[in-house]
Amino acid sequence: MSNSKSCIPICQQILIERTILLSILRRSRRNSSGTVILSGSATGSTSIIVLALSSIRVYHIFICSPCDELLHEQESHKEDAIKTYKVAVVGAMGAVGHEMIKTLEQRKFPVGTLVPLDVAAMAGKTVRYNGADVIVQEAKKGAFVGVDVAIFSAGADASLVLAPVAVAEGAIVVDNSSAWRMDPKVPLVIPEVNPQALDAHNGIIANPNCSTIQMLVALKPIHDAFKIKRVVVSTYQAVSGTGGKAITELTEQAKAFASGKPIVANVYPRQILFNALPQIDVFLDNGYTKEEMKMVNETKKILDPAIEVSPTAVRVAVYRGHSEAINVQTEKPFSIPDVRALLAKAPGIKVMDDPSKLVYPTALDAEGKDETFIGRLRADPTIPNGLNMWVVSDNLRKGAALNAVQIAETLIERKLLK
Repeated sequence: MSNSKSCIPICQQILIERTILLSILRRSRRNSSGTVILSGSATGSTSIIVLALSSIRVYHIFICSPCDELLHEQESHKEDAIKTYKVAVVGAMGAVGHEMIKTLEQRKFPVGTLVPLDVAAMAGKTVRYNGADVIVQEAKKGAFVGVDVAIFSAGADASLVLAPVAVAEGAIVVDNSSAWRMDPKVPLVIPEVNPQALDAHNGIIANPNCSTIQMLVALKPIHDAFKIKRVVVSTYQAVSGTGGKAITELTEQAKAFASGKPIVANVYPRQILFNALPQIDVFLDNGYTKEEMKMVNETKKILDPAIEVSPTAVRVAVYRGHSEAINVQTEKPFSIPDVRALLAKAPGIKVMDDPSKLVYPTALDAEGKDETFIGRLRADPTIPNGLNMWVVSDNLRKGAALNAVQIAETLIERKLLK
């Protein structure tokens, strides 16, 4: 039978609301003609064929008995079916959690079931995923049963308690906090830099600090080609790296200034509006901040323990997007054109470097983007084999949510997520 109309006798035409249809479509596929087909109904003897949009919210569908030709086509696609996974997002109501859910959807990660989790006070609220509202559940023991991968962005305290629970209940954990980063048994991973580290995981994988991620994405190809000896970096980090309260504080300070009212600082020790604060996190005994030492220690763990790193981390009055001025000294000589070409073909990097046309990246260029942007490439004449560069990235995307989702994708690619 070559005619599809004679091949598929229509049994019944019904109307179905969009919300129900979305649930159906998640378990469907399209045949060569574009018709959406869901093999097997509740009785196992029919197929649902979605043929036409009747209105904005209602669809015409047909309940049909499949003929031999359709059954053969369905069988031929079984091997091509994409495996889906039950994915939990812990801290789903936070800024990074929201970005993680959005990133899963945008990158078409094979989510079979999304499980948004958060503190008890957030349970019952909803998040949007693939056009539907998904109810947030409490993150607690028992919430991870059946979960394949759990992506955490709920802070170090929550991760220390709940990550082992998730692993015990069968999930692989990708943690965005600092809780597990320096644990020698936990891989600290940037997929463009050290994906092979995933092979040794024991259930928990750490996402590096946002400022470390964008720096090492930029440094990896340079290190591979010319071997980096030393890095001096100054960061200019957006308030969204602190969280939603910091975003609100910057906004409220701007409103207060515009209306002539006193400016109040609660989240930061000083006013952030029109300011740059050379303090991110607490000061340590060595005079560096905790944020700065994260960059030192994480670089050594991820890229090379022999690399010396001297950082200064600064919080600036920008909502989203971290910028870094990086000075690099390599063991081998290089030319700027060679470095530019090397970076241009490296994964996850976009070069914006044409000073004659005022082309260089800014935080606004990076906002909402997945790439790490690099510009202002120039030799440092004060040291042998010295290089200066300007590196910008969206701290909520590559600096957090995107890198975590990429880790999950790499687990699948390396056949580590069953």
